[in-house]
Amino acid sequence: MTEQTTALLAAYDANMRGLGRAGDGETHDTDGPLLRSHGGFRGFVTSPTADLGLDGDALNRLIARQCAFFGARGESFEWKTRGHDLPADLPERLLAAGFTAEEPETVLIGLAAELATPTRSPEGVVIRRTTSPADMRRIAAMETEVWDEDWSWLAEDLTTRATGSDDFLVLVAETDVPTDPDVVSAAWLTRTPGSTFGGLWGGSTLAAWRGRGIYRALVAHRARWALDHGITHLQVDASPDSTPILRRLGMHPVTTTTPYIWTPPTA
Repeated sequence: MTEQTTALLAAYDANMRGLGRAGDGETHDTDGPLLRSHGGFRGFVTSPTADLGLDGDALNRLIARQCAFFGARGESFEWKTRGHDLPADLPERLLAAGFTAEEPETVLIGLAAELATPTRSPEGVVIRRTTSPADMRRIAAMETEVWDEDWSWLAEDLTTRATGSDDFLVLVAETDVPTDPDVVSAAWLTRTPGSTFGGLWGGSTLAAWRGRGIYRALVAHRARWALDHGITHLQVDASPDSTPILRRLGMHPVTTTTPYIWTPPTA
C-alpha cells in the first residue's frame, strides 16, 4: 500500500464509518462497538472503527443480539463490512449466523478538485439538480427498470433527504426533448456531517444509454458542487463496472466493502 493510499484509508476510517443523517422515521442508536439504524427501508449496522475489539464468543453474542433486535422488529438489516476490518473472521461468523453476502464493492476516494473537470453533458441528455418529489418517483422508476426489482422506496428516501438540506444533492439525467423527457440516469451526493467528505451514490443508467459518458458527467457535476460547498474528498462504493471508470478519472482504491444481509425467518 502506497503512502497516499494509507493516508486516504486513514481519512476514510475517520470520516466515513458513521450512519449519516437519519431519514424520516429512522432511529439511530448503539450496541457495544456498533452503530445501528432502524425504522427505514432496511436496518443498518456498522462499526465506527476498523477493529471491533471483540472475538470468539463475545463476537458471536454481539451478532446474535443484532439478529434478535431486528428479528423482534420483523426487519431485515445490512451489516456493512470492509476488507481491512478486524477481526478478520467476522464474515465467516456472519455467514454462520444466517447472513447472506452481497457482491463486494471497491471503496475509492478522490479529491473533488481533481474530479471537477469541465464536462459537457452527453449528446441528447440534460443533467440538472432536483428536489421535486415527482422527479424522485421518476428516478425510482428508472432504478426499478435498471435492476429489475422494486425500487419504489427510493422516491420517499431521496425526497426526505433532499428536503431542507444543504448537504444533499440529487442530479437527474434525462432526454433532451421539449416535453415528457425520459429519465435515463440519476446520481446523488451525501455530505458526511462534520467532515469534508462526501459520498457519491447512484449513477445507474438505462442499458440503451450506457457508454455515452453520462456516468462521467454525473461525477464531474457532483465534484463541482462539492467544491462549492467545502467538500474536498469524495468516496464511492463502486461496482466492478464503475471501478475502472473511476480509476481513470483519478480516484484511488483503498479497501473493499461487502454488505452482509440478514432477513428474519418467515413464520
